[in-house]
Amino acid sequence: MTTEKSEPAPLPVTLPSTEQMLLANQANWDARTPVHVASDFYGLDGSRTAEDWFAPFEWTDLGDLAGREVLHLQCHLGTETAAFAERGAARTVGLDFSAAAVAEARRLAGEAGRSVEFVRSDVHRAVEALGGRRFDVVYTGKGALCYLPDLAAWAEVVSALLRPGGMLYLVEFHPLLDALGPTPSPERQQLRLHHDYLAGRGPLRSDTPCTYTDGPPVRGATTSYEWRHGLGEVVSAVIGAGLTLQLVRETELLPWKRFDAMVPAENGWWRLPPSEPIIPLLYALRAVKA
Repeated sequence: MTTEKSEPAPLPVTLPSTEQMLLANQANWDARTPVHVASDFYGLDGSRTAEDWFAPFEWTDLGDLAGREVLHLQCHLGTETAAFAERGAARTVGLDFSAAAVAEARRLAGEAGRSVEFVRSDVHRAVEALGGRRFDVVYTGKGALCYLPDLAAWAEVVSALLRPGGMLYLVEFHPLLDALGPTPSPERQQLRLHHDYLAGRGPLRSDTPCTYTDGPPVRGATTSYEWRHGLGEVVSAVIGAGLTLQLVRETELLPWKRFDAMVPAENGWWRLPPSEPIIPLLYALRAVKA
C-alpha cells in the first residue's frame, strides 16, 4: 500500500530513464521495509491478521481457493499473501522487487509456520523469475499499479503467468482517490482535486522520509516515482492482453484512515462521513484467461 502523505515534488528538467526510476523505487522500498516492520500500522506483533487487509467482497469475488495455486504480485511484507495460504490455497507465492521486503516476508512466514514461497523479482521479469510457472489466480493491488510505467506490458506479464481459465483479481486505490487532497478550511478539512486523475504528464517524483505508516523516518533512499493510471487505461490494458473482463467494482471503503475526516466502517475499514459525498476510493477488477 503506497499513497504518500507528502506532496509530490516537481520533476527535474532532465528525467532519469525509466530503468533508473524503477531502480530508485526498489531502493526506496528496501529503505521503507524496516520502517514498516517497526510500525503499528502493519501490526506484525499480532495486532492485525492477514484477513484485516481484505474487504468482504474480495473473498466473494475470488471464490473458493482450496486446491488452487495463487500468485501475489508486488506483495511487500506478505501480510496479504498469508491469507491465501490460510484459505486453503494449494500453493501460495508472493513476488516483490525489494530484497529487504522478501527477506522479512520469508521470516514472518517461517515464524508463523506458513507454507508460502517468496520470490524476489521486478514484476516485469516475473515470468523468468518464476521459471515459466503458471497460476490459477494472480492477485495484486492496493498501491501496486502506481509503480508501473506501462500497464500494457504489465498486463501481458499477468496473462503469461495465468494458466487457461486462470483469474486476475486486482484491488487498487481508485484514481480519484489519488487525485484528491485535503485543503484546510475555517470549519473542517475539505477534499479537493489536487493531482491528475489521468496519465499523460509523466511520473510524479516524491522525496520524503515519511511513508503511509507510522514508525521511524526512512533512512537512505527517500526518492520514489509514481505513474498515474485512469480506470479506462487499466481496463484497456487487461482486455488488450487477451483477458476477458468479468467484473468491476467501485467502493467507498479504504483499509486505512487516509483522511482525518474518515470514520470507521462496519468491517474495521474506513469511509468518509455521511456529511461527505459518496465517492469511489477503491476499485476491484476480475478477468479470466481463455
